Amino acid sequence: MVAIRKSFEEGHRRKFLVVVDETAEADRAIVYAAKRAERTSGIATLLYVIAPGDFQHWLGVEDIMRAEARENAENCLAKAADRVRSVARTDPELVVREGNRSDEILALIEEDADIAILVLAAGSGSEGPGPLVSAIAGKGAASFPIPVTIVPATLDDESIAALA
Repeated sequence: MVAIRKSFEEGHRRKFLVVVDETAEADRAIVYAAKRAERTSGIATLLYVIAPGDFQHWLGVEDIMRAEARENAENCLAKAADRVRSVARTDPELVVREGNRSDEILALIEEDADIAILVLAAGSGSEGPGPLVSAIAGKGAASFPIPVTIVPATLDDESIAALA
């Protein structure tokens, strides 16, 4: 059971959680969350999850691989944060986690009672909406702890701004 959301209580602000990766559709979710955060005095929370890699090497190699993965995550989040600032007058919150993406999303939602909405973007390719959208909107949708907004990949910035 997930904690009661506190985003409308005094001293709290509603957070729009976006899972950031290197896909083109992630930008659509970033823009939507940034515009919604700006319009509602909320916060866009950008999450990058480092996949649990094969870090089972010699200690020195493992440390280097982890550091490289962390640097890649921070660079990706920095670009996403710049994108938020370019489309909205708001500063995002940045979070890096390591583990299974679905597990880390749920753990962050459980830990932060201000996260009220998960914003995802559907892929535009023939392979479907994408693995994360499929996983969350599929079998797990009935028990997901917060509402999920899925942004079509075909919307441009102007269309998103009109809807957000």
